[in-house]
Order: sequence, then structure tokens, then C-alpha cells
Amino acid sequence: MKEKDNDPLFQDLASIIEQGKRQVAVQVNSVITLVYWKVGNKINTHILENQRAEYGKEVIPQIATRLANAYGRSFQEKNLRRMMQFAEVFSDYQIVVTVSRQLSWSHFITLIPLKRSEAINFYAQKVSEEKWSIRELRNQIERKAYERKEIAQLQLSETDVEIQTSFKDPYFLDFLGLKEGYLENDLEGAILKELEHFILELGKGFAFVERQKRIILDGVDFYIDLLFFHRKLRRLVAIELKLSKFKPA
Repeated sequence: MKEKDNDPLFQDLASIIEQGKRQVAVQVNSVITLVYWKVGNKINTHILENQRAEYGKEVIPQIATRLANAYGRSFQEKNLRRMMQFAEVFSDYQIVVTVSRQLSWSHFITLIPLKRSEAINFYAQKVSEEKWSIRELRNQIERKAYERKEIAQLQLSETDVEIQTSFKDPYFLDFLGLKEGYLENDLEGAILKELEHFILELGKGFAFVERQKRIILDGVDFYIDLLFFHRKLRRLVAIELKLSKFKPA
């Protein structure tokens, strides 16, 4: 009986300890990331001051050996070169200070090989906002989430005529496995599945509600092609695909 009475106390204490451990982990990760940035930046600056590429090739293996012997494998030559890349790609120290509270060193290593700064900023922001794990970040990069976002923005900026033309393009129809004599339902069936997947890729704020959602207006049944709920905005998002002028159907 006594042990049972103490359960709430134990849970409260465990919660305090776990929260403290998480805060320590975040702080340690942030400090480690900043140390790596400073090390990489110092080496880059030192080599640049000597203005000789040959000097860099000589000094990096030598200093890596000494640092690894003194401070462990984290400072082997391969890792030192990553730190140099890190300081070069993320050149603004103040930004690194801020972002390092949300991104781990492994996140940064995953972002460094990306060639476009816009893509790096996009994925870094997504990791920060949606708490992506390393695995999720790699998955999103492999699925080209940034490139898909760019395409979506370009499509939204096009005129209605251009959009209608693109949907009737024979190459587009051939890609979807449709022919010139396709019906609206055929186009819906070919597109909705991809569209549903794409919307969910835009962020974890979107939750799929229903396909062909039935609603009743003035006693008449209507059907929404795709219905989502955005948790952050607390709003329903309806998507309706039509070949001609929109009419509820």
C-alpha cells in the first residue's frame, strides 16, 4: 500500500530527472557543434594566411594525428576536414550558435554535401521546426523534398491557362498512363494518390482526413476530392480536381 502511495512522487521525480537529462544533451550537443566550427574555421583561416595549397596538405594530417592522440578519434583527419567544410558552408557563427540548439552534429554532416545554400537552409529549417531525426532528414533529401517544394511554388505562380495546358499535355498524360480520350475520373484516380502523398510531404502539420469526403449543402450531397487538417493552423484544407470550371459534385 505504501509503495503504491509513492508512485506519483516517483513519476514526478523521474520526469524532473528526464527533463534535466534532455537539457544537458541539448547543451552538450550545442557546445560540441560550436567547438567543431571553431576548429574548422581556425584551420581554414590558418591555411588561407599561408596562401599555399601544399601547406594545407602537409599540416592537416600532422595536426590531426596530434589532436587525435590528445583528444580522441573525433579529431582524426577525416573529421577535421568535415569541420573545415562545416565552417566554410555555415560561415556565419551567430547563425550556427542559434541553429546548433536544434540540429545535432550528425544533422550538419548530412547537410554539408548539399550544393545549394537554399536547400541547406530549407532542410535546416525543417529539422528545427518539425524535429526531424537524422534518418528522416536523409529520407527527405533522398526524396528531394526541397526540389518538390520549388516545383510546387513554380506551378502556383503559373496562370490558369498554363495549368490547364499542362494537364492536357500528351507527355503528361502518357506519364500517367492516360490517353487523349480520358475521363475526369481517370485523371483523378491517376493524380490523387500522388497528390495525397505530396501534401503529406510538405510537413507534419498536415493530417489526412478523407478522400471523397461527403458533405451536405441544402439537402444535396457533395464530395470533396481530398480533405486534410493542418494541426498548427487548426484549419481544414480541401482540394478539388476539375478539368473545367469548378462545380461541386
